[in-house]
Amino acid sequence: MSAKEKIVIKADRPGPQFGFGQSNPTYQLTSPDGQRYVLRKKPPGQLVSKTAHKVEREYRIITALANTDVPVPRTYGLCEDPNVIGTPFYIMSFLDGRIFEDPVIPNVLPDERRAIWADAVRVLAKLHRVDPRAVGLENFGRPTRFYSRQVATWRTICDAQAAITDVETREPVGPLPRFEQMIDFFGDESQQPADRGTLVHGDFKIDNLVFHKSEPRVIGILDWEMSTIGHPLSDISNLLTPYFTARLDPSKSINVHPGFLPRATRGLPTPEEITTLYYSVANQHARARSSSSIELSLTSDRREHDQGQDRKRELQWAQAFNMFRQAAICQGIAARQAGRQASSEKARRYADARRPLAEFAWELVQSARAGGSGNGSGGGNGNGGQRASRL
Repeated sequence: MSAKEKIVIKADRPGPQFGFGQSNPTYQLTSPDGQRYVLRKKPPGQLVSKTAHKVEREYRIITALANTDVPVPRTYGLCEDPNVIGTPFYIMSFLDGRIFEDPVIPNVLPDERRAIWADAVRVLAKLHRVDPRAVGLENFGRPTRFYSRQVATWRTICDAQAAITDVETREPVGPLPRFEQMIDFFGDESQQPADRGTLVHGDFKIDNLVFHKSEPRVIGILDWEMSTIGHPLSDISNLLTPYFTARLDPSKSINVHPGFLPRATRGLPTPEEITTLYYSVANQHARARSSSSIELSLTSDRREHDQGQDRKRELQWAQAFNMFRQAAICQGIAARQAGRQASSEKARRYADARRPLAEFAWELVQSARAGGSGNGSGGGNGNGGQRASRL
């Protein structure tokens, strides 16, 4: 914490713990003058993975983005000394806004629902436009071979998680279904999306965003523990997850939202509209740099068509990997549950969902391998297919 600014926070007893966040326990703190803050810490006990629960990375990237057009909470200090409260922690501002745990965003009018999703997409594109060097994050991650490194990392993590045994039953968590086959497919660099690197959030989704109380506007992005320099498709595919999982059995999986089935919910944009808006915002600077060049219309049209086909193929691969990653995360929750370290009542449901999600990931792998459409449920918006430009 800066010596120029100190805050005094009431600490005679723990503040209330927020219900969201499966990984790092998060608490509300209150200062004597009534000002609210948020404390986020690593979970207690022996951690399964050294790459997870990185509250230090959260603090670093949130602080670095403070002077950009990416909305983040204000940070006040990082404590890496585990002797203070048991684990490292940091303190940030409390954002007084709306968090939609259901990405369908119920109880709002269709136009507002559409505007809320549109701003989430714009904010993601703005994050990916940030030059890591301009904000002191040039060494926040390696800018190349993101997916190859992810495959290697998740293999190590999943092997460790599978080997964890329950403290009472001594039963191992066990491997994910089709694990070796999926690792072989994802590790084939010839099948991967074209290599590129930007700042990525790592778990970008509607319920990790805080929206203004009355406006369809994002005022802060939360839960940055998995942030790094990586492939932007990892964030896009994560945001689109509800469109793909809408047809899964809600009794066997988690975060299944039938409202994302085609034409089920008015105001929801389609995946195609989301990606169109994303690329229009993400590429604004590139268009500005090339605005002086003149190209033949036929060449431009052909290039846009080829680019659209490449994006579709790449997103299909990325969505399959994203679903594998979701299954692996649920396996991690199962491992923490086995060690009695899980920090949420929802932990058991997440743990049980690891196998159905892995089976679904394998379906997407087969579709990607066959060159299918990869559009998941289709996610119709129920409004007769409004044009993407209206997002």
